[in-house]
Amino acid sequence: MKLDINICNNIKSIRTRLGMSQQDLANIAGVTRQTISGVESGQYAPSVAITLRLAKALGCQVENLFWLEDDLPEIEAVLAKPVPTGQQLRVSLAKVGGQWIAYPLVGKEAFRMEMIPADGETVAVDGFPGISKLSNPEGKAESQTHTNKVQVSLLDDLDKLQNTVVIAGCTPVISFLARATERWHPQLRVHYHFANSMAALRSLNRGEVHIAGMHLYDPQTGEHNIPFAREVLGGRSAVLITLGIWEEGLVVAPGNPMEIKSLSNLVELEATIINREPGSGSRMLLERKLKEEQVSANAIKGYEHIVHSHQDVALSIAAGIADAGVSTASVAAAFGLGFIPLHQARYDLVILKEYLEEAPVQQFLSILGHRLVQSQLEVLGGYDISDIGEVVATI
Repeated sequence: MKLDINICNNIKSIRTRLGMSQQDLANIAGVTRQTISGVESGQYAPSVAITLRLAKALGCQVENLFWLEDDLPEIEAVLAKPVPTGQQLRVSLAKVGGQWIAYPLVGKEAFRMEMIPADGETVAVDGFPGISKLSNPEGKAESQTHTNKVQVSLLDDLDKLQNTVVIAGCTPVISFLARATERWHPQLRVHYHFANSMAALRSLNRGEVHIAGMHLYDPQTGEHNIPFAREVLGGRSAVLITLGIWEEGLVVAPGNPMEIKSLSNLVELEATIINREPGSGSRMLLERKLKEEQVSANAIKGYEHIVHSHQDVALSIAAGIADAGVSTASVAAAFGLGFIPLHQARYDLVILKEYLEEAPVQQFLSILGHRLVQSQLEVLGGYDISDIGEVVATI
């Protein structure tokens, strides 16, 4: 029987994941290899008996092998960032503040160590391939401004997608906390988006994430994070919950062969630095310390060479591309690099009060007090976590 064009199957992906050839599956299911080939390619629809045999042979439910394309539900979501028109998008999804947010899986966002599975794919709307243009009224606050909406065909269970907490930040510790949360709350998904402190705050204000991580210091007030959160959130109510105090400073080659001692020392030694983008805590620390030591940014070799994460700073130094860069003691230790402390910064999680009662947010926050999580952070080093999980400010 010829397969209905609207019937989809993923027999091949499950079979190959299990290390089975078409002939192996055919032998177990009691059919010919040609039958397996025809079903996988969409040429033939198997009988009920063969369908049940295939499901048993592959160790899964029938509905996990076959589905009607038209059965995939669709939802409307707001794109977290603008993308070029003309192509369909793989996206990850989360519900934030009552609306669905679609995060394009493009470029670095599509990978960590491996490609990130998609939650859905955009479909055509209003003549655009997955994107309908919305007006951007004059004078709207940043949190109300959205330029794109998308229609998304779901590739996962809706209930599962709803149980997602989304965090933007730059500390690698957040990815560790995400893994720990999913270990103790298996039904919870944690989406972690790399963003510097200011970018994370703005994403929170736009309603794209539940939690923003930040480590910014205001020399005028002597406060960490609070003045910046007040300014960006523009009067919206939020709480700041601390992860801890971390050591920030210059990351250098193992053993510090150039004997770098300070930022002014970089000029004397003609050392090359790797910098971070504006809005990052590392960039602000570098600029502040250069001002304190009365060193011109123009005098620092490599000042305009920018990377976008703590890991990239460490990788640049480990590869010999740069002699120094601002990051944290824990990152330096993880890469076996030298470290010269410059500042102790408090890393906080900023959460809008309206999100505090949402179950995914509560489940994530609950693991901050878990002793095994705290033990892992202590072993990591470079953090004082004596106040982890404490509300340090309400704005």
